[in-house]
Amino acid sequence: MKGFLKKAKAEFDGVLNSNSDSRTDPPPNIQQPSYTPSPNPPSGHLRGMEHDQPSVIQEPSPIDILRYRYHHGTNIGSVYVLEKWLTPSRFPKEASGTSELEAVKSWVAQIGLDATRQKFEDAWANAVSDSDIQWLLNEAKCTTIRLPIGYYCLDPSFTDKTPFEPYKAVYAGAWSSIWTLVSRLRAHSIGTLLDLHALPGGANCGEHSGTNSGKCQLWGSRSNRDLGIRCCEFLAHEVRKGLEVTGIQVVNEADYNSERMYEWYDHCIEAISNIDATIPVVISDGWNLDHAVDYSLKKNTAQPGRPTCPVIIDTHYYWVFSDADKSKSPQQIIADVGTKMGPLNGKEGSVVDRGAAQVIVGEYSCVLSEDSWSKSDGTPKQDLVKQFGDAQSKKYQQRSGGSFFWTYKMDWYPGGEWGFAAQTQNRAITPHPVQSVPQSLIQGLLERAQSKRDERMYNAVNQHVSYWDHLSPDMPAEHWRYENGWKLGYHDALVFFQGRPQQGVTSGNKLGNFEVWVLKRIRESGFRGKFVWEFEQGLRRGIQDFYSIVGFS
Repeated sequence: MKGFLKKAKAEFDGVLNSNSDSRTDPPPNIQQPSYTPSPNPPSGHLRGMEHDQPSVIQEPSPIDILRYRYHHGTNIGSVYVLEKWLTPSRFPKEASGTSELEAVKSWVAQIGLDATRQKFEDAWANAVSDSDIQWLLNEAKCTTIRLPIGYYCLDPSFTDKTPFEPYKAVYAGAWSSIWTLVSRLRAHSIGTLLDLHALPGGANCGEHSGTNSGKCQLWGSRSNRDLGIRCCEFLAHEVRKGLEVTGIQVVNEADYNSERMYEWYDHCIEAISNIDATIPVVISDGWNLDHAVDYSLKKNTAQPGRPTCPVIIDTHYYWVFSDADKSKSPQQIIADVGTKMGPLNGKEGSVVDRGAAQVIVGEYSCVLSEDSWSKSDGTPKQDLVKQFGDAQSKKYQQRSGGSFFWTYKMDWYPGGEWGFAAQTQNRAITPHPVQSVPQSLIQGLLERAQSKRDERMYNAVNQHVSYWDHLSPDMPAEHWRYENGWKLGYHDALVFFQGRPQQGVTSGNKLGNFEVWVLKRIRESGFRGKFVWEFEQGLRRGIQDFYSIVGFS
């Protein structure tokens, strides 16, 4: 986080191949548009179909819901990447530094390799209890965990010729521990974003890169960058083998204006795509959201030449470190929250034309500096903390695909303004309203959505057709694509909301990673030609109409 100081972020045949849960009524086949066709329609098939490729669209699967719903989440804390300010108990008193490397080095010097390994394995095993998971699911309504890990936690050979090589035996069981934690969370409908927080050489100069070197040596070292790519490949293979995660974050808080960063992203994305192109890949914006958005639009094209992973941007928001923020009052900072994610303006809404730009907020908190608190003009601090958290919750729910508070676990739990638990209990941060719907109301809302579907579809399709027939009466059109898109979008939103309880995914999910979901559906549709935009706009309208029907427009 301290890197912030570097810069003063259906239902239709041939389109939907039903793989539905038995609780979802399969949508009727669509052979013809429901609106009145224009004179002289094409015979034998709908206009433009001769250019299309076979559709591979299927029902949203449980892993689709985990990956593409709105992520109301938290970072897990100082577990696999230690930071002394969070967990001083994980460090011996003699430790001179504050990073993972200094902790393991000091413990090995004091008690030896075997005892240190046991100490670390015990800490990993006990970091998240069963009662923690129940609280996250039932009280916090947490959908997803961002799990910071280090390269030294993966294949033991990855530590060769790195500062962690003397301690590889300590980490021999780390990956098994991570797999177990991810699986335990998944069994309770909580997804995990694997965050390569500590990369070889360090993607930034902070202690959270694993060492206290104060150097950022990932970007300038070919061997470090190559090892980082191998880490990505390792994780992708593990996902391919069955580890169900919401995505792979290839780097945390890349240093501002890092040389070769986007070139390295290209290699990481290609490496993961070659193994499993369905895995969402998360990149750091490097404290420059404008540039990252432009990059993601180029990567997230509607019709790539080969299968490639969707790319999501991770941006972080803190108002505690910079001199500029310290000079502001809490009220000014609360107002400032509403200005964030401006680089997305004008970049969303048309994947066919521009590509997809999707952002998540990987870290944020309710912490302000003492300088700011001194300017509160007498308003109680607790009130301002709640206003600050509420402003962030609403903004991130409006413009991002998810947000992850920093952080959940620390020695001084529940953590004050740094604590997910404390701020959840204070109601300063809240889940998306869709995710707060009582389970007792879900079925009634689903029935309402089913009963209103045809009426809402008829209105949407006829509005679309009337508008374009009036605006461009002589322009050829393929309005049937709009109807197909609407039906698919409405059905997708319904399935997300319904969840897959029998397959370990709770109900009440909001389709939150909206832009990359639209990208996914366009790619899967097989549609080609000049009128794919009609399918996209129908898809968007169908999703929006579903949420309007159930009361969340």
